[in-house]
Amino acid sequence: MREAAVTECLTPADLDRAAALLRAGELVAFPTETVYGLGADATSDRAVAAIFAAKDRPRFNPLIIHVIDGAAAARLVLFDDRARRLAEHFWPGPLTLVLPRRPDDPVSLLASAGLDSLAVRVPAHPLPRALIRAAGVPIAAPSANRSGRLSPTTAAHVLDELGGRIAAVLDGGACRVGLESTVLDLTTAPPRLLRLGAVAPEQIEAVIGAIARVGDDDTAPRSPGMLASHYAPSLPLRLEARTVERREALLAFGKRAPAGAKEVRWLSRSSDLKEAAANLFAGLRALDRPEFSGIAVMPIPEEGLGLAINDRLRRAAAPRKSAP
Repeated sequence: MREAAVTECLTPADLDRAAALLRAGELVAFPTETVYGLGADATSDRAVAAIFAAKDRPRFNPLIIHVIDGAAAARLVLFDDRARRLAEHFWPGPLTLVLPRRPDDPVSLLASAGLDSLAVRVPAHPLPRALIRAAGVPIAAPSANRSGRLSPTTAAHVLDELGGRIAAVLDGGACRVGLESTVLDLTTAPPRLLRLGAVAPEQIEAVIGAIARVGDDDTAPRSPGMLASHYAPSLPLRLEARTVERREALLAFGKRAPAGAKEVRWLSRSSDLKEAAANLFAGLRALDRPEFSGIAVMPIPEEGLGLAINDRLRRAAAPRKSAP
């Protein structure tokens, strides 16, 4: 495994090199005012898949997309009056807003875990702001640690967690806040607090009024991705398929596919799990058409990114509650 390059005394040339790495699909860790983030070009399926691989993330949960300002966010998501007021009050800063994606949004479907919403934030730290400008792309960046571990607040923490798995770390010293951003879902009524963080609920309510807190409604998921059946296509999914039934489409993995599919979309012909992750949501959407009776999905190994791919497929294939 390679060692990540650590840059301490940052110059414009250093930022340009880091930005070039991002545009080339590499992973670059950097500080924000909250914690260190693991950054990738949010518009690249393969780069976003690399985030999940580096973090050993067992599920494809939505990632936070970092942009330079509210205008850049508004090119990705649909703002309402509440979002505008919150952005004016808290951005740049440690508040993440979940809003509906625009139809022409260039961000990878994998970054939003296939949802029609997107989590966006404008960081206040000058280093990621300079990096976003230099890269010229929105940056997907969860915390720069292995999944389930403590979030890093120094460059040394990042190296302890991800050394050898990423291309570079920009050392901006210790994070000022040291606590993740607050995440507020504005796609629901009332808005729902998905994660407590550096902005207190009372501060948000002072701007837009009452919000639903975590745990207020036991029937609601506490964060995107928690429902057993979620991100599901309208067609039924048949997993671990080694044959194809009449009128089924096929989501294929590996060198050979069974004959008889009405249409085939390949996750990866070379059994590359990172490539399969990058193609997962686009493949499901492409095959979710009324001329097919269902989607057969070939077996995916239960290892590495295959764990996350299979988790998402099982959720998509889970029985759905009937409408009341």
